[in-house]
Amino acid sequence: MRYETIRFEVADGVATLTLDRPDAANAMNARFMTELLHAAIACDEDPSVRAVVVTASGQQAFSAGGDLAAFGALGRALPAALKQMTTELHGALSRLARMEAPVVTAVNGVAAGGGFSLAVAGDLVLAAASARFTLAYTRAGLTPDGSSTWLLPRLVGLRRAQELMLTNRVLSAEEALEWGLVTRVVPDDELQAEAAQLAASLAAGPTCAYGSVKRLLLLSEGNALETQMEHEARAIADAARSADGGEGIAAFLAKRPAKFSGA
Repeated sequence: MRYETIRFEVADGVATLTLDRPDAANAMNARFMTELLHAAIACDEDPSVRAVVVTASGQQAFSAGGDLAAFGALGRALPAALKQMTTELHGALSRLARMEAPVVTAVNGVAAGGGFSLAVAGDLVLAAASARFTLAYTRAGLTPDGSSTWLLPRLVGLRRAQELMLTNRVLSAEEALEWGLVTRVVPDDELQAEAAQLAASLAAGPTCAYGSVKRLLLLSEGNALETQMEHEARAIADAARSADGGEGIAAFLAKRPAKFSGA
């Protein structure tokens, strides 16, 4: 696919997906949703991708969320178009959540609406000190999407999720850290370097084990204790029979750094 609204690059085991509509605050239009889904599937299908970075161009906005100017121009066709766009956005988020490669989001500037959802959907979330987070859907008479009604109650609890969705409260990066929405806050001028360093470290790690961790965490909310423990038992047995499992144990016993292949 020829990308117009994002940049997509793969190098040294790391896929970098950069939202690239800086003149429109990296807002999400129909083309963006299609390209995001295509890039997410490409990451999921490429065995050389062992970590993913999601970030944005420009300094002012990670993403302002849905492109309301484009939405307004659709008139009566908007509801059907939104069903198409959310299907693609949700497909992309599902691929990112369920792929084996860990996903690092590097949030620069404002993350609003669907941009908020994409920002906090990473497995590890780095926020620039100047980043801000707001849902903003109800300000436009709309309702949240992008998994936020599922994810936010799990991250911050029901009461805080209600406040974010009903009042459109704006959180600073430090408040987002305190609430559990982000992993770490870093100086603005260090954000991209920190994200790249973290992704490189993950790309050198046991990719299949990371994938199992992601799956176990996704399953945990809906499983009874014994069911979850059975999944854990099977996952660790599978990891032990993998090449990376064998290498990790051998490296520990030999007191040397492990050289994981992702197999």
